[in-house]
Amino acid sequence: MNGTSDTEPEGQPTKRTLRRDFLAVRSGLTGDDAQKAAAVLAERALELPELAGAHTVAAYVSVGGEPGTRALLDALHARGTRVLLPVLLPDNDLDWGGYEGPGSLARVQHERKMALLEPSGARLGPDAVLTADAVLLPGLAVDTRGMRLGRGGGSYDRVLARLERAEADPALVVLLYDSEVVAHLPAEPHDRPVHAVVTPSGVRRFR
Repeated sequence: MNGTSDTEPEGQPTKRTLRRDFLAVRSGLTGDDAQKAAAVLAERALELPELAGAHTVAAYVSVGGEPGTRALLDALHARGTRVLLPVLLPDNDLDWGGYEGPGSLARVQHERKMALLEPSGARLGPDAVLTADAVLLPGLAVDTRGMRLGRGGGSYDRVLARLERAEADPALVVLLYDSEVVAHLPAEPHDRPVHAVVTPSGVRRFR
């Protein structure tokens, strides 16, 4: 399972086309814009009851033009929340490790992929995500149903399938820029809606 079908009815944009368009907009953001957005996103996300009451949060380290997560990771860690970060495996599945501050990250260059910052400590196994009370999912967009457009690698489709098989029900949250909340995105049978999206202008819930 890779969750990467890009076929859509005639006249409708494909996931591949949408990914290209959203990434193009992100590439036009200035560093100052991105830094300001990251600070506001962290502030808004920290106010979420789903994160405020969480013992364990599975998150990720933002890369490229993604809405920044570093300030949020540090704030969660500082208030005693256990933070899990992904480690990309060769088959695109995700292992997990604990975040212990900026010094606990290592830059890893994956073959034919971008370099990622990953936790350098002990590996906890792919099932570690099942302990999370909330999961922050990377994405390029979300629609009014809560359907998320990912990058197409399928890693988080596997995470969501693992949660579903275990009947785990953590809060699923996406951090995006305001322009990335749209009316409709193509969806497939394996796609699962998120529960909330946080943007610089506010929070929107889907259940």
